[in-house]
Parts: sequence; C-alpha cells; structure tokens
Amino acid sequence: QVQLVDSGGGLVHVGGSLRLSCVASGSIFSFSTMGWYRQAPGKQRELVAVITSVGSTNYVDSVKGRFTISRDGAKNTVYLQMNTLKPEDTAVYYCRLTIFANECWGQGTQVTVSS
Repeated sequence: QVQLVDSGGGLVHVGGSLRLSCVASGSIFSFSTMGWYRQAPGKQRELVAVITSVGSTNYVDSVKGRFTISRDGAKNTVYLQMNTLKPEDTAVYYCRLTIFANECWGQGTQVTVSS
C-alpha cells in the first residue's frame, strides 16, 4: 500500500519562498502522476501543479512563473518550489499520487504567507 508524507510548509513573509516535499513509499512512484493541491479555509481544494511519469508539467494560472513542480525517482519524492509567495497562497497543501484508477493523498502541510 502506498503512503505519502508531505512536509516543508511553514510561515513565510510575502515575497518569500518555500519548498514542499512529498515522499512516497512503495515501488509505483516512477509510473505515477504526482500532483500538488491546496485548500484554503472556506474554499474547495484546487489543483496547483501536476507532473506526469515522463516529466510533463502543468500549473494553475495563478502560480505560473512562481511555482515549479519536480520529481526525483531515486528518492521517490515530488517537490513544489514556491517563490514570490502571496497571501492568497495561504492554504493546506496536499500531494496526490494517481496511477490508473487509483489515488493516494498525503496528510497535508500548512503554508501561511503573512503580509
């Protein structure tokens, strides 16, 4: 059974940076699509960035040019580098693994951007 562990969140000032990490257990990481989602208070969870097993990426418009998703197959880890953070980036960030019809979520990590 795959498990995901998110980390790297914290409190940062406007304009600052954070790097989130998500480590996957098991042997299917390399074949999976990995995504970062976020959920702000009172809002629905939204997709932030996704990276396929072959490295293709896509981003929600609000983070393009500021966030970068990447993956390291040797470490079974997906990263989200977040630069030029804004107050509206404040949310709980979750990683998600999808392969065929299956999915798995991390426990979430809080990102708070203060002005």
